[in-house]
Amino acid sequence: MSANTDLNARKAAAVPRGVATLLPVFTDRAENAELWDVEGKRYIDFAGGIAVLNTGHLHAKVKAAVAGQLEKFSHTCFQVTPYESYVALAEKLNQVVPCRGEKKTMFLTTGAEAVENAIKIARAHTGRSGVIAFSGAFHGRTMMGMALTGKVVPYKAGFGPFPAEVYHAPFPNEYHGVTVDEALRYLDGLLKTEIDPSRIAAMIVEPVQGEGGFNVAPAEWLQALRKICDDHGILLIADEIQTGFARTGKMFGIEHSGIQPDMMTMAKSLAGGFPLSAVTGTAEVMEAAAPGGLGGTYAGGPMACAAGLAVLEAIEEEGLVERSAMLGALLTERLEAMAKKNSLSCIGDIRGQGAMVAMELVTDRETRAPAPDLTKALVQAVAKKGLILLACGTRGNVIRILVPLTASDALVNEGLDIIESTLEELAAA
Repeated sequence: MSANTDLNARKAAAVPRGVATLLPVFTDRAENAELWDVEGKRYIDFAGGIAVLNTGHLHAKVKAAVAGQLEKFSHTCFQVTPYESYVALAEKLNQVVPCRGEKKTMFLTTGAEAVENAIKIARAHTGRSGVIAFSGAFHGRTMMGMALTGKVVPYKAGFGPFPAEVYHAPFPNEYHGVTVDEALRYLDGLLKTEIDPSRIAAMIVEPVQGEGGFNVAPAEWLQALRKICDDHGILLIADEIQTGFARTGKMFGIEHSGIQPDMMTMAKSLAGGFPLSAVTGTAEVMEAAAPGGLGGTYAGGPMACAAGLAVLEAIEEEGLVERSAMLGALLTERLEAMAKKNSLSCIGDIRGQGAMVAMELVTDRETRAPAPDLTKALVQAVAKKGLILLACGTRGNVIRILVPLTASDALVNEGLDIIESTLEELAAA
């Protein structure tokens, strides 16, 4: 029995099936954009821990920062005896996050917690309860997170009922025939037939949908949302959990639209693999909750805050925002070249921003019918050749690339070569 087989048997006996794993291989060690399993097999990592490792596995700055903090203390709970790293990281985010006016920041542990607290703060500030999210969205696995999420399987199925007064409007998607005008008309109808705008506390939107399929929010649509929110006293929350920290060729995805949200939720690549999330927002909004209304035992842990400070230094010093744009150009060029091949007519669309790039697989380019089985097969087949790759999309037919921004061009091209050759094999079969 192999080490992976043995560990999978132990996992099946000890861990509930709801905690599913993509691949049946167990990680032993990792460095930058590569990892090795317990049997010594090497993998190129195009998943980045689901967008957590923009600065790569075990970045030297992050390692040093966490080791230094561990020599001092590992935990006190910020709400009991605070520490400087929490304040210093809040100060840094207040400088770089493009929310309106003077800003304040709080820290939590997970992205779902950040979303939950952003909604709490919005309700406290406005005195309203309604929230609008969008089709195809993913905002977490807590009850409010699931209510906001616009994809049923596997995230919402069997877990209801969900919190009340959450409404969904269409997210524009030109490839799937949803124009900006149509999306805005539906939203206008929602505000006339379902809920009075004066009862809406917030709208929450991903500048590029992650789990939904790497759908890019058109700038004109985001600008229209900003105006609607302003007209009705509604707060606009940008969910940057997957798009943040240089992934899209900007520090934050919302910057492509030229608008400023009232609040922003962040997590994933904020702390280079350590559990940390944040809500940054306009100071007046963030002050709405009374003392004791916000926080958490592990929220803004000292090691995670130390890692977060190191991540922001690395992004600036290594020019990772610029690197993301360059990497995105490489990824897009290679995928578009694949799509031009007669043998790969299964590639229906290529989209993204910066190094947040995806391709949608179809059975027919004319009808754009999804090819979820081919997508699943590709993910599993490339893994056998040493590449970790993720799928997404409401129809389960989108391949997304979240390779660390610190990966070399040579490594990225090696991974793309595996995708190209494997997809040709599967398409031919």
